[in-house]
Amino acid sequence: MIMWKRLLQSLYSPVHIARFRFHPIGKAISYVFFLSLIATLPIAIYFTMSINKMIGSTHQLLKEELPPFEVVDGVLTSNIQEPIELTHPNVTILFDSTGTLTTDDAERYTNAVAFLKEEFALVANGHVQSYPYAFMQAERFTNKDVYEFARTLQSLLPIVISLSFLVLYFFTCTSKFLYVTVLAFIGLIFRGTLNKRGTYRHMWSISAYSITLPTIFFTIMETLQIVVPYAVALDWFVSVTILFASIKELPSIKEAGH
Repeated sequence: MIMWKRLLQSLYSPVHIARFRFHPIGKAISYVFFLSLIATLPIAIYFTMSINKMIGSTHQLLKEELPPFEVVDGVLTSNIQEPIELTHPNVTILFDSTGTLTTDDAERYTNAVAFLKEEFALVANGHVQSYPYAFMQAERFTNKDVYEFARTLQSLLPIVISLSFLVLYFFTCTSKFLYVTVLAFIGLIFRGTLNKRGTYRHMWSISAYSITLPTIFFTIMETLQIVVPYAVALDWFVSVTILFASIKELPSIKEAGH
């Protein structure tokens, strides 16, 4: 409950954010983990819904429409001379043994499965994850093996989804911590410019709470499936503005001396 109270106060009050600098650094760290979880949930929900539909559709397309192929020593080979695109209401399958397509091409689709020259890519709700064939630790496998794997994957969906969520949460946490760390250095610049009092630890704590508003905003937009123009720039602008307003609430060095 205390965590939620801090979150609500961080949405509107630079004064409270400035006061949070007195909390142990562990509270700020756990708060970043908490925000990362909130930011991950809508992506994970849509990913789960998408992957359920994709697995069923992919299973059918693999059986009926993909050409024979094999992967030998981590490289996809077949008799096709140009990339193939198979469109289904729930998923698009890209197949390219020529090396023409990349994961960037797959990322243009909302839900897609891409068999590329040296890697396999999965796009769920616009988020792409790629896996080199070499990671599968099999010297050779064919389209029949992939078909059987897709059928088995349907029964392993809870495990696959759980692992995907953990991977997504890990990367979200990593990006948030890097984000806060960079903001803390910007906070040191603001502190010096405004002649305010505070250590780097204080700046880091303030930065951790300064990202609350943009994080919640973009989480809501993700949930509603609304694309925000210039999202990265807007995210940084709001966070830096809140950081600046919060640092202004700190006592100045002159005042601290009296």
